[in-house]
Amino acid sequence: MKTKVLSLVSMFLLGTSMLFAQAKTEKFEVKGNCGMCESRIEKAAKSVDGVSTADWNKETKILEVSFDESKTSTHKIQMAVSKVGHDTPMHKASDEAYDALPGCCKYDRSDAKKQGTDNEGHNH
Repeated sequence: MKTKVLSLVSMFLLGTSMLFAQAKTEKFEVKGNCGMCESRIEKAAKSVDGVSTADWNKETKILEVSFDESKTSTHKIQMAVSKVGHDTPMHKASDEAYDALPGCCKYDRSDAKKQGTDNEGHNH
């Protein structure tokens, strides 16, 4: 009898820990400038199935997202954000997506271009 109770209790605890393990919060940089950027970035992140919250801070350029790990990943969220024109650590927005942004939303992309030039210069 004791073993049945112990195994039921351990299965219950394992089940609840698995539920909690799926909810994850991540923070990463997203390039942008203004309030229009903020709504665009947050809308793109929330459009990914499994994302429950998305909050981009225009001062720090950090996006904080909470999501269900069983449904999506940071990779997929960053890909969705880059598709609307904003660079992330994993995905650079296409030139077409960046060029389609309103003028006030065009952030400085010189860092990414400098890195590409530096890398090419070191490959002699």
